[in-house]
Amino acid sequence: MERIGELLRQWRRHRRLSQLDLAIAADVSARHVSLVETGKSNPSADMVLRLADQLDVPLRDRNRLLLAAGFAPRYTERPLDDGALSAARDAVARVLRAHEPYPALVFDRRWNIVMTNRAVDPFFADVAPDLLRPPNLVRLGLDPRGLAPLVVNLADVRAVFRARITRQLAAAPDPELTALYDELLAPGADEPPSRSIESDVLIPMIIRMGGRELRLFSTITTFGTPLDITLDEVAIESYYPADTETAAYFTTPDTA
Repeated sequence: MERIGELLRQWRRHRRLSQLDLAIAADVSARHVSLVETGKSNPSADMVLRLADQLDVPLRDRNRLLLAAGFAPRYTERPLDDGALSAARDAVARVLRAHEPYPALVFDRRWNIVMTNRAVDPFFADVAPDLLRPPNLVRLGLDPRGLAPLVVNLADVRAVFRARITRQLAAAPDPELTALYDELLAPGADEPPSRSIESDVLIPMIIRMGGRELRLFSTITTFGTPLDITLDEVAIESYYPADTETAAYFTTPDTA
């Protein structure tokens, strides 16, 4: 059985905070933090959540902390198509539709795609069917049977994925996400370096489609202050044209 003190210590060390740092942030005494971590004091559910908030612990792991302290989980986890999340799902669907004719999709904490708009469909047309059960954004982007043969600047795209997942793992360790990183993103000795772009504001993804090179950049949208684990972990990635030629591809009839 997990101990609340040990779990809190792990999160505090992961955030590189001292007991005093955490105590000041949570407005409690350093002695109390020490007593909780050593198991000499049993924190209340409110104290567990107070410390978790200062440690920026994800909702999924806050439930784990509560269980370790002897309390019931506080946050629910329901599928995005659950009736209780209908308002949130409808809002996401509206965002996806409103972004057309440009591509947009929704993925979870492990980069599994859970929703897309119609503009994404042509990009998946020639993908190996097993890569779509379920579709994983990282695997689709880097697998030779996925989009990798179409991506002109594959080294850049891999570097972007690597940086994003490295930050994600630094914020909250996850064994399955680590396995995905090791499978597709661990640097290899023969990997070509990504190019250095000093003058650009951002690095576009360049995809060869229909005899054209499409240059796309993306933005990420997340829910603010969610109380459901599913909503806490999903993100909407919206792609935009980085030049007029790419915009014309999507907006001119019979080209997209």
